[in-house]
Amino acid sequence: MKRTLAIVVLACLAACANLAGFSRPPEVGVAGLQLLQLGLLEQRFVLQLRIRNPNEADLPIEGLDFAVDLNGQPFLKGSSDKAVTVPRWGEAVLDVTATSTLGNALKQLRELQKGGRDRVDYRIAGRLGVAGAGTLPFERRGDLPLPLLEASPRKPSPPNRQE
Repeated sequence: MKRTLAIVVLACLAACANLAGFSRPPEVGVAGLQLLQLGLLEQRFVLQLRIRNPNEADLPIEGLDFAVDLNGQPFLKGSSDKAVTVPRWGEAVLDVTATSTLGNALKQLRELQKGGRDRVDYRIAGRLGVAGAGTLPFERRGDLPLPLLEASPRKPSPPNRQE
């Protein structure tokens, strides 16, 4: 009985999404990250999210909430009430504010200090508030290259003098 009810609910949701022109979920990825404020207990970032709409109808977003994990650990959280309409078959970049705590930042530093990594795994997940359609979930996973840190220049050793 429960299984039949779940199938009926999923079929209704799929039908509603198709009627609204949203047969495929929107794609949300990180386009940029800038430090906004560095504090002892929390850090604030401006996160640029690239939202792609692979559907035949415009996507009128009224807000969103999200979380970003790095290396399997929570790192950033944020929400925004900024509205943007992503055109059909198009994309838009939305700047949102995200917050990290001291604990989350320290976990990432410990992970990076282990060494031997040239990439960072990430996951961004959340919900888009869509006008007239409720919320649409999103999730994206990937990895990013770590910037290569050059060793600090050393003073040249004095030449060996033989007198």
